[in-house]
This record gives sequence, structure tokens and C-alpha cells, in this order.
Amino acid sequence: MAVADDPQGAEQTWSVQDVWWSWVLTGNSLPGLCWGPWDQGQPEVLPKPSIQADPGTMVAQGSPVTTWCQGSLMVDVYHLYKEKGSIYWEAKTPQGSRNKAKFYFASSSSSDARQYQCAYQSRNGWSVQSDPLPLVLTGMHRKPSLSACPGASVPQGENVTLQCRSEVQSDTFHLCKEGSLAAPQHLRLQDPAPPVQANFTLRAVTSAHSGTYSCYSSQSTAPHLLSLPSDPLELLFLGSSWGLRTPPTCGSSTSAE
Repeated sequence: MAVADDPQGAEQTWSVQDVWWSWVLTGNSLPGLCWGPWDQGQPEVLPKPSIQADPGTMVAQGSPVTTWCQGSLMVDVYHLYKEKGSIYWEAKTPQGSRNKAKFYFASSSSSDARQYQCAYQSRNGWSVQSDPLPLVLTGMHRKPSLSACPGASVPQGENVTLQCRSEVQSDTFHLCKEGSLAAPQHLRLQDPAPPVQANFTLRAVTSAHSGTYSCYSSQSTAPHLLSLPSDPLELLFLGSSWGLRTPPTCGSSTSAE
């Protein structure tokens, strides 16, 4: 681990096309009258790198995680930055892979739960930094419970409320669906005093809502540190309506639509 300033900007380079466009756009009628490309203009812009985490951005406390940074071809070195570039790690490009590098964390701890960005250096200078990648750590306190109201078997078109309840101080709840590409749902409560419950309402249920759900709790003051996951809840789609039956009602409390 080292502390350093952000990498310096790329050196200016010019091509034959740059020279031609400078001559055309300035209106010169004879070649050789415009020498601008050698003393002014914009440097070459390197492609923004991409960043991802394996096995994912949500990691259990103490588990390993690998962060990959991918840039353009012919990269010399990569930097991984934590929280706006104040701390970085350096990795040389491995042989046989000129466009990506990995940063391995053998055992994730609370100090690793932050946002990360990466950048790379080539012969043309430094790239811009990648989009931020949040690394979230789970298992920091007791798991909440997850239940379905009025029940986990839901007729087509009806509503169901998934209730995430925590016995420890929490003001933020997260609902995840196993295998879903969509981002987790989040709900912030005003009063964190336990016991506290968040209601996630799924409206007009279809077969797309079927699946396995779990929830987490956290504190807004430490958004990257989550509880253990709740026990999984299997939501079943019945494919028929309630008919003449009156479905049970759920108690009122803060909910997410």
C-alpha cells in the first residue's frame, strides 16, 4: 500500500490527420502555412478502463476477492485507487495479457469496503479513471429475518409485501433476488431503534417475481458494511387470482414500491 498523487496527464501527440485538419479548418489555401499541430491542440485521449470484482461486489467478511482492471492494448502498468485516489496499488501487466491486470485481496476486512477506481499507463501517458466500483462487505452483524405478507404463494396480479426485520440498530435495508441482474432494492428508515422493519411491496405480481429473495440491514453511516444475509425466502407464483377469497392484510409501516 502506498500514498501518491493522481497520475500525470498524457503527453501531446500528433498525426498526419491532425496536421491536415488544422490546415483545412483555419482556411489556409497553401500547405505549409499552418504549423499549429506541432505547438498547440489536444493530446490523444486514451479509452476509459473498465473495472469489475470477482466473485462480485458483495463479499462476505474474511473472503477473498479479485478486482480486475481492463484497459487498451500495450499497457505498461495499472493503478487501483481507493476512495477518490488517495491510496493506490500498482500492478504490472502480466505476460500474455496486455490489456488487463488483477488486484487480489486474500481476506476482505472492513477497511476494504470502499469504492474503487482504476487507471492505466501506456506510452501515450495515463488514462482517465474508470467508473467507481463499490465493494460491499457482509457479515458485520446479526442477520435480519425475511417474511412475506400475506404469504409466499402469490396469485397473478396481486401484491405481496416482503418484510425485512432487524433486532439490531439499523436504518437501511437491502432486498436482493438470487440470480437477478437488477440492482438490489434499498429502503432508508427514519428511526433505527430496534426492532425495526422495512416493507418492500411487489405490485401486480407475475411469474417474473418468482424466485429466492434475501435481505440485509446496515447503517447509513457505514453504507459499505452490511449484516449477514437473512435466511432465503422462496416466492411462488400461483398463476390464478384470489377469486372470492379475501386476502389477509399486512400491517402498515414504511415500505418501498
